[in-house]
Amino acid sequence: MTTRLTVAQALVRFLAAQYTERDGVRQRLIPATWGIFGHGNVAGIGQALVEYGDDMPFHQGRNEQSMVHAAVGYARQSNRLSTHAVTTSIGPGATNLVTGAALATINHLPVLLLPGDIFATRVADPVLQQLEVPYAGDVSVNDCLRPVSKYFDRVTRPEALIPAALQAMRVLTDPVETGAVTLALPQDVQAEAHDWPDEFFAERTWTVRRPGADPTELAEAIDVIRSATRPLVIAGGGVHHSRAEEALAEFASATGIPVASTQAGKGSLRHDHPQDVGGVGHTGTATANELARQADLVIGVGTRYTDFTTASGTLFEKQGVRFLNLNIAPYDGHKLAGLPLVADARSGLTELTEALRLHAHRVTSVYVDEYTVDKERWEQRVDACYEADEPDVRPTQPQVLGALDALVDESDVIINAAGSLPGDLHKLWRARSRDQYHLEYGYSCMGYEIPAAIGVKMAAPDRNVWALVGDGTYLMMPTEIVTAVQEGVAIKMLLIQNHGYASIGGLSETVGGERFGTAYRHRSPSDGSYTGAPLPVNLAANAASLGMRVLRAKTVRDLRVALEEARAADTPTCVCVETETADTVSGAPPAQAWWDVPVAETATRASAVKARELYERHVSTRRRHL
Repeated sequence: MTTRLTVAQALVRFLAAQYTERDGVRQRLIPATWGIFGHGNVAGIGQALVEYGDDMPFHQGRNEQSMVHAAVGYARQSNRLSTHAVTTSIGPGATNLVTGAALATINHLPVLLLPGDIFATRVADPVLQQLEVPYAGDVSVNDCLRPVSKYFDRVTRPEALIPAALQAMRVLTDPVETGAVTLALPQDVQAEAHDWPDEFFAERTWTVRRPGADPTELAEAIDVIRSATRPLVIAGGGVHHSRAEEALAEFASATGIPVASTQAGKGSLRHDHPQDVGGVGHTGTATANELARQADLVIGVGTRYTDFTTASGTLFEKQGVRFLNLNIAPYDGHKLAGLPLVADARSGLTELTEALRLHAHRVTSVYVDEYTVDKERWEQRVDACYEADEPDVRPTQPQVLGALDALVDESDVIINAAGSLPGDLHKLWRARSRDQYHLEYGYSCMGYEIPAAIGVKMAAPDRNVWALVGDGTYLMMPTEIVTAVQEGVAIKMLLIQNHGYASIGGLSETVGGERFGTAYRHRSPSDGSYTGAPLPVNLAANAASLGMRVLRAKTVRDLRVALEEARAADTPTCVCVETETADTVSGAPPAQAWWDVPVAETATRASAVKARELYERHVSTRRRHL
């Protein structure tokens, strides 16, 4: 039996019948589609969504990049078992997807992209917004999506949709390969009819695997753990993706091995778990980084060891340090010349715990006492950063976080991606649940927070979801406030105004850049530099003009009241607070480990010369773990 439908109609019907299943729980893989329509998709995918609106809910976006961010936020909150599709026209609508696609792929988060494309038949050539490539007639702007997609196909014939759609679902549900998946859809093919086999529209359930460890690798892993005297676990985002938090807590409690976390892995253990020692790396805690420097075994669980985690190759100092990498991806399992344990994080941790219990293996009480004392000492530093002795003055950024920290419970979710906030949050935030801490730091994309908060809130409507943004990030992409208002998605936004790119300003100063071009100020009449008065930008008024309820806070006391009011609100609500300016220190503890940002090798300015001297000292400590 067959059914005659357009390609776009067939695709929408197919997507509505796709499911995932893991641990006996089944759910829709693509429960909704985001879109902005133009000539490249309005008559194809647009018409199909009208035709099958009951089966495929639609969300209207304002910016193509932010629609991807919303879908990614939804996917992460859904443990990668469910995501959204995003449809755009050809031209700028399609190229606006590139940043979001890169973010999804880097963070191993699934999202389905359906950009329109130029005519497959080329009867109208060139069409509006077409990029003409003289040496390749089959290239369009959608080819920009190839390097940032885990799977890419251009559906140039109706019958080609069947294998392309099935491959797309395979990749979206593969815990190793998942990321952005792109099906480029020529606008004429979208509207073309075809007789489709009814089997194509039958419900399909894609099982998300939990592979266990190879027995030989598992035995080697057990031996190396038992031989270590100062082991340290580094928990990455894979712990969350696998829902391995309980397995990690059991492993840590059984062995006494301390657990540090990457930005993606923070919250793998609650902040008050005895073995949790906080963030690791350039933005980590002194406790975790000192343990890393002295570790003789680093057990990476679901981490890809970015330069922030390894302090650009300078953190793991101990002679003879070894690495054991529990990762579902062989590529990451072999990093740092480590012993690979290729398995699902939950499965692998469970197997390790059971085996080590048979040997009654546990680290020494001396080691436990050491990191316990250091952890308590760091918590005192956090308390000092959060404390506000004078509640009627303008808060520092850590005091803003402290006010929020005092208000939330384990049901709240905080979202951030870029600026100075990730560093402060990684060091200071006390994660109360497995999914409270939502930092996108694989791509650290300014503009992610507001649309991602919408996606998270759609996936978890009963949770309080906070988008933490600075003024630099806000100005990048505030447009989805309109979407939150339109859809009635009651996100909370904490808007911190410090008049510039505070994070890069601080970095610029340390590398001899003298904070050049990082402040939001008028030009100085004397030399034309950006050192005049702060710009009279009213971001609170801007948010209000987009339909959001806005609460302004000038002091710590105001802030506490405003945050409490925002948390109780059932409409999109913003708390706007001004903190330190971009040329002042945030107040958080300085970096506890290095990060490699190359400094000018030759310069005449004293700041750059001094920065280069310091840079060369750090570079000399870098190690190649072979």
